[in-house]
Amino acid sequence: MADTYHTIIATSQGLYKEKMSKFISFAVPVQSAAEAKEVVKQYQKEYFDARHVCWAYMIGAARTEFLSNDNGEPSGTAGKPILGQINSFGLTNIVIVVVRYFGGIKLGTSGLIVAYREAAADAINNAQIIECHEQTVISFTFDYLAMNDVMKVIKGVDLKILNQEFDNDCRMTVSIRSDNAPMLVSRLADIDDVRIDE
Repeated sequence: MADTYHTIIATSQGLYKEKMSKFISFAVPVQSAAEAKEVVKQYQKEYFDARHVCWAYMIGAARTEFLSNDNGEPSGTAGKPILGQINSFGLTNIVIVVVRYFGGIKLGTSGLIVAYREAAADAINNAQIIECHEQTVISFTFDYLAMNDVMKVIKGVDLKILNQEFDNDCRMTVSIRSDNAPMLVSRLADIDDVRIDE
């Protein structure tokens, strides 16, 4: 299904060592690019003494929002291999940060690519990958007299009620799997006195 995606459930860590250089990797679940950038900032602050803090993120079920950064390593040797691992595992809503402590021996372009790729892969391999579904939030109001009909529709669908107010005018906000949202909207629209917020 189009709204299904894979991500990790919690932060995980990996490690790769090559010629006395140490590559410590962190895979962190995030919901937005802004959150991913905040995570990167935290690791940059925490590992301020490291030579490089390289990273890549992927956001959204469609996997169209992504960015990578070599942080001073030769172009394409760090961020791209990290992003490559995110793609290999088919993940999204994730940021991977790889912290490098230089060991004094240069690794060369191909050595760097391997090191960043392996460090990123190790963090992912140590993570628990889960399948998620994109959610759509729907808000609607209805007359109190339509309550029974609305509740019948709601109970027949797998959704989460985020908010509800019952008065003469009732209001409800629900979260539903995106693929199922059009079906819910059409069922609610069939009930008299239900008004769906745009």
